Amino acid sequence: MTALTLSTAAAPGLRADAIVIGVAKGAKGPIVAPGAEALDSAYDGRLAAVLETLGASGAEGEVTKLPAPAGFKAPLVLAVGLGAEPEKDAGYDAEALRRAAGVAARTLTGTKKAAFALPAADAADLGAIAEGVVLGAYSFDAYKHHGGDAKAKSAKAPLAEAALLGGKPRDAAHKAALLRAAAVGEELNRARDLINMPPNDLHPEAFAALAQTAAKEHGIKVQVLDEKALAKGGYGGILGVGVGSAAAPRLVKLSYTSAKAKKHLAFVGKGITYDSGGISLKPAGHNETMKCDMSGAAAVFAAVVAAARLGLEVNVTGWLALAENMPSGSATRPGDVLRMYSGKTVEVLNTDAEGRLVLADALWAASEEKPDAIVDVATLTGAMVLALGSRTFGIMANDEAFRSSLHEAAEEVGEPAWPMPLPEHLRKGMDSSVADIANMGERMGGGLVAGLFLREFVGEGITWAHLDIAGPAFNEGGPFGYTPKGGTGSAVRTLVRLAELTAAGDLG
Repeated sequence: MTALTLSTAAAPGLRADAIVIGVAKGAKGPIVAPGAEALDSAYDGRLAAVLETLGASGAEGEVTKLPAPAGFKAPLVLAVGLGAEPEKDAGYDAEALRRAAGVAARTLTGTKKAAFALPAADAADLGAIAEGVVLGAYSFDAYKHHGGDAKAKSAKAPLAEAALLGGKPRDAAHKAALLRAAAVGEELNRARDLINMPPNDLHPEAFAALAQTAAKEHGIKVQVLDEKALAKGGYGGILGVGVGSAAAPRLVKLSYTSAKAKKHLAFVGKGITYDSGGISLKPAGHNETMKCDMSGAAAVFAAVVAAARLGLEVNVTGWLALAENMPSGSATRPGDVLRMYSGKTVEVLNTDAEGRLVLADALWAASEEKPDAIVDVATLTGAMVLALGSRTFGIMANDEAFRSSLHEAAEEVGEPAWPMPLPEHLRKGMDSSVADIANMGERMGGGLVAGLFLREFVGEGITWAHLDIAGPAFNEGGPFGYTPKGGTGSAVRTLVRLAELTAAGDLG
């Protein structure tokens, strides 16, 4: 992980491999952002003109390299685009800082130390920059062979240290911002690691074991139900999905408790470690990235650990519904009826609509503890990707105020989200002649139908929301900002922010 430090040192005298500065897009050309005054002075006030000559415009994600001027101990200046110049007297948006820091950290792969002189007006800005550094420096190369070439391995190593200029090491708010950024960023990266792991290594039992290890390290109570315990308890949804695989399913419960907590949140994550579609087999071209179908469980896992690391004054319980969805002679068939943990029966019309089945059991288990609110997270439907694209997740809820609060929290931390409805007329499409409900309904509005199905398994009177992260959970394109190719850790920061707001009493 990249080490984060606060530094009051002047940029010229700081020993580093590079100095990172910000450049904004002004009406008449690039604008050098606050934090780079010493550099601009060394260029006789012409740094913006020099950058423009080199092709810089200040556009978001843009990177321009130039040699540091005489008198600077760092040999390289890395100018990163911040996007449009903010309005007069307005500071730079936290997400713009986060993304710029992420681009810089990614660009500086293989570098030992970089000084970040991005505009930081307060502790919140420092936290955003630090978070962007940790997320942008992420890499997943556990399965790559370097052939014993230490030099090649070193060149691919993430940025080792980031010194945040303008940060005061003895300032309580600055230190707290750095600690929060490290905890949230590192746990989000843990989620990314899990999502990127190949399914032959990350099956339900292995995921459960990793959760047990992390729980022990951070003082989190953990309970794992194996296939025998699931059968004894009547968890027909999780068992019905996992019965076709040689890798047996698991339900993992992670409990973080605070002595000062006044509220209890439950997070429920879909953890399909590989989704072939089951008997309703996915067509060719749709299987290759299905290791990411446990992204919801990874997000829940990471959020609970982050809450523990931050010592939040709220009780948080995470439920990881883990199964592998495979076709075999023992697999659930279209037409089968499953008796769920709640007692309701479900007619399975499509075995590729399996996520809602494992979530249904976990939602009912979470409801039994009567938390103040439940949030489930899942890569649930392709329909949500069609509706919102690959970078935005949908939010559904049985309470409009709670849905709005989650939307605000997501936008605050830089996770694009959009509130979606739960139209009552779509419920009828899931009526079954042989069971209480079918796992499929109308094709149009499929993401909303899935949300309505899940609502059936939330305890009466409990506030609930559903995050469908099918779009942003796995980035199949090139990296951007602080987002890498592959697993993204989508929804981790939204869950952590929700826990923080609940602990502070800001959600009622």
